[in-house]
Amino acid sequence: MTDTPANPFEALMRQTQEMTETWVKSLNPALASFTPSTMDKMWPTVPPEMLEAFLGRQFNPGGLEAKTRLLLTLLGLTIQGAVAEGQIRLTVRHAIAAGATRQEVAETIGLAALFGGVPAMNKAMELATEALDTEGKA
Repeated sequence: MTDTPANPFEALMRQTQEMTETWVKSLNPALASFTPSTMDKMWPTVPPEMLEAFLGRQFNPGGLEAKTRLLLTLLGLTIQGAVAEGQIRLTVRHAIAAGATRQEVAETIGLAALFGGVPAMNKAMELATEALDTEGKA
C-alpha cells in the first residue's frame, strides 16, 4: 500500500508540511522540537530590580509595586480561563522573583475562582505549582 494521498489537496498540504519541517530543521535544529508550551522555559526570570524598574514604582512613585502588578496579571490570566499556560507559569515565576510568597500566589488564583470559575482556578493552580516546583529545583 502506498503512503501517497488520493486527494490532491491533501498531497499538496503534506508536501508543504514536509518542506517546512526540512526548512525549519536546516535553519535551527533546536526549533524542530519547539512547541509553544515550552516557550516560557526559554525566557529567563527577570531580576527583581529590573521588575521593579519596569513594572514598579520607578516611573510612577505613588503607584503599585511590581509584585502587586504581577499578582493582578495572574488574576486576569486565571479569570480568562487559564488558557495562556506559558504566560501563567512565567507570571508566577516573576511574581515570586518580585517578592510574592507561595501563599500570595495561591490566594490570588483562589480569588480568581469567583470570576473565572473553579475549572480555571484548578488549571491555574496546577500551572503555578508546576512553575514553583521547577523554579525551586533551579
